[in-house]
Amino acid sequence: MKRLLLLRHAKAEQDSGEGDFARALSERGRSDAALIGHYMETHAYWPGAVLCSMSKRTVETWDLIKRELARAPEPKFLKGLYLAAPKQILNALQGASEAAALTLMIGHNPGMELTTMRLAREPGSRDQKERHERLAEKFSTCALAVLEFDVNAWRDVASATGILADFVRPRDLRD
Repeated sequence: MKRLLLLRHAKAEQDSGEGDFARALSERGRSDAALIGHYMETHAYWPGAVLCSMSKRTVETWDLIKRELARAPEPKFLKGLYLAAPKQILNALQGASEAAALTLMIGHNPGMELTTMRLAREPGSRDQKERHERLAEKFSTCALAVLEFDVNAWRDVASATGILADFVRPRDLRD
């Protein structure tokens, strides 16, 4: 089994004139990233591989999350994940280490949301339906989707085959 975590970067400051790629996290974004990192730690979502966009806000998001984790691998920063479409995200996933049973990808919307929706199969249980409804409502900044696949290799991940095992937004944890 493979488990994929898709994370949208935390809330960023408005463009400071340096361009979108260089936008830093806001105070709320830094707080949310730590909150999601703590959630990952308490749910044993310890990635064996991390694929992260090279934008400033995604790198900062990872830096804050890893501080909360008991174990955190060295990330692979990929320029191609910056504002990537689902096809690009899935292509990057194909290059993830097969030794990693759990891979974390940190990127941007709409790519993270669209990829989650593409990979998740129809919900079977009431809990799964609730997760799908929250996902459809909004894939907010620092939202984390956890998909489980009954495959042995990342290259075998296909559309509509993943179970949306978890979906959490920072606001769900603050309430």
